[in-house]
Amino acid sequence: MLRHQPQSGLDVMFPIWEWCFVRIIKQSTLAKFAAANPRAKPAITRWIKLVRAAKWASMNEVQMTVPGSAVLNGERARFEIAGGNFRLIVAFAFKHQIAFIKFVGTHAEYDKIDALTVAMY
Repeated sequence: MLRHQPQSGLDVMFPIWEWCFVRIIKQSTLAKFAAANPRAKPAITRWIKLVRAAKWASMNEVQMTVPGSAVLNGERARFEIAGGNFRLIVAFAFKHQIAFIKFVGTHAEYDKIDALTVAMY
């Protein structure tokens, strides 16, 4: 049996299950954002659970699972959080089942960045 020792406040907020498929890199970014934006916390929690349980091989599969997502290119997708009040940009490495958080912010902050190149975290 695998044992996971919490290493940060994020692990307590979003525990890692034994059988997760996709790893989310820089989850601490999401935890900090959720703590600073309580309206976003339930949606971010749902997103994390959904992504961890996924086993995606392409952007088509991402979009089929999350119909409100927008494919930006072959590796990046935009997700609307909390009814579109917040935006999340994630780059996927499908071969390795990794999701890299590139941006999370308000809709207004999103309008000021280039979604295809942003790498805030």
